Amino acid sequence: MKALVQEKYGECSFADVPMPVAGPDQVLVRVRAASVNAYDWHVLRGDPRLARLSMGLTRPRARIRGRDFAGQVVSAGSSVTRFRAGDEVFGDTGTADGTFAEFVAVPQDLVAHRPAGVPPEAAAALPLAGVTALQALRDVRPGHRVLINGASGGVGTFAVQLAVASGATVTAVCSARNAELVRSLGASAVIDYRQADFTAGGERYDIVLDLVGNRSLAALRALLTPGGTLVLSGGGVYQGGSVLGPMRLILRAQLASRFARQRITVLTATTSRESLTALAEMAETGRITVAIDRTFPLSAAADAIRYLETEHARAKVVVTAER
Repeated sequence: MKALVQEKYGECSFADVPMPVAGPDQVLVRVRAASVNAYDWHVLRGDPRLARLSMGLTRPRARIRGRDFAGQVVSAGSSVTRFRAGDEVFGDTGTADGTFAEFVAVPQDLVAHRPAGVPPEAAAALPLAGVTALQALRDVRPGHRVLINGASGGVGTFAVQLAVASGATVTAVCSARNAELVRSLGASAVIDYRQADFTAGGERYDIVLDLVGNRSLAALRALLTPGGTLVLSGGGVYQGGSVLGPMRLILRAQLASRFARQRITVLTATTSRESLTALAEMAETGRITVAIDRTFPLSAAADAIRYLETEHARAKVVVTAER
């Protein structure tokens, strides 16, 4: 089969590789669509370098990039009870990767049925970004004031909608060109980060979700109400390589969380069948909209990663299979 293969950090190629075989607890899926996440360019670059302790010291442990997918089950392992050949599904491979390919083998617990009303491209965009937003905002309550830094990105567009659906008032931080998008998703106020420092306005929020990592921990904490919560998830841009990158902020936050009166959470999203099913239901009923910036063919998956990394893509970027 064809796949986007990475043998070392900084380089990848579209090449022929052996087809995967489903294990006893896995399903083999013919990929119809796969979405791109910031996770993909971080692994492609091996950046920040400290993260290579988990990615692989000299090269990535997983050769094929991509985590999210939607497609059709080709075969199921001997222990699989929930799926059979022909089922339309979507999901997340976890840290195994492998979805920028024609086929992928995935544990059944990381897979859910795709509702007929949700196209493959939309379903593929849900898992990692949707689950991250869902878990980041689990403590939002009606009447809360929520600020989202990076509101027009993949996670951010889901986060705006989920916060609004929970009864919160949302302030979105993004560029002016994306203001209309986040307002259409429910944001009550928009701060253009190119024109104003969102940490300097004197406003206070019950929850601050930072998806960018471009402000100090002290500045982010100053945005919170006395009982507020700061949630950190990902962030960073590639600037030729870094040792810590956004992990510097995360490490400081983990230390400060032991002493701060406000709650500081460093989020590591964990995909489950339940979370995928919840997102699918929300997408099918229209409670959340899957916003897609651009689609690329599978053969141009490397270009899709570069586009997300360097062009300030809005919402989700999706790779589609060529038939």
